[in-house]
Amino acid sequence: MNPLITAIREHEAAARFLAWPGDFDLDRGDHVEEVHLASGAALEGFAGDGAGGTYFFCGDGGEDRPVLYADSEGRAALVAIGLRELLQLLLVVPWWRDCRAFTVQQSAELEAAYTEDIPDLAVRRTRAAQALDLELPATADVMARLRQIATGAGEDYVLIFTPEGEPYEPLIKN
Repeated sequence: MNPLITAIREHEAAARFLAWPGDFDLDRGDHVEEVHLASGAALEGFAGDGAGGTYFFCGDGGEDRPVLYADSEGRAALVAIGLRELLQLLLVVPWWRDCRAFTVQQSAELEAAYTEDIPDLAVRRTRAAQALDLELPATADVMARLRQIATGAGEDYVLIFTPEGEPYEPLIKN
């Protein structure tokens, strides 16, 4: 099977959904600041969003590495273990950054707002998932997993602003 990054580039429906509403662009992997992980592990920017945020693979290896997200406001969190899990998050809950209560109800309210602007959201989501050969877990499962990963990551995944040696603030708190 092709790596998922290749699959995204090859499937227009998937790339379009991930670009919006997912706000995920494989051509935006450069972070605006010099950063490193507190653990000293490798950090590889591979995608970004329209607001200057960056998705990083942590450590060495392939697409199964942990994924850390850093926004442009100095906040960061581990958001997935592997690209497959990140893509499931972006497909099921593309508004995850605004879903701070981590509840199905809050996600449903945000989905309703997105659906007003994108009436065929569910159809586009399904096409993108099929193109990438991904299952779509339940919203509650995705939100619980995000919270678990982000709040239980530990010091190895603290992002440091290199010039000042200062850690980024947690994007997601207990």
